[in-house]
Amino acid sequence: MSDTFKLSEARKGARGVIVRVGCHHREDEHTAELERRLIELGFVEGARVELLHEGLFGRNPIALKVDDMRVALRRHEAASITLRAEVSA
Repeated sequence: MSDTFKLSEARKGARGVIVRVGCHHREDEHTAELERRLIELGFVEGARVELLHEGLFGRNPIALKVDDMRVALRRHEAASITLRAEVSA
């Protein structure tokens, strides 16, 4: 069983460490721009992420703690981020 998952699949309370941002084979300009924006927001490999809140409609948007800051994303944006599960202590 793999211990990695897409951030878009996470539920409230999920924690992990970013292992990949983007798909690393940029299919189009929009995908490359999204990857660049996520990196600028602090979604970098090795950053710790915790899902704090899910919106009411379609579980969108999601509120995240990324290291020491708070960020909101839509689930389709979060699909570009792969996490390694972190066991809660």
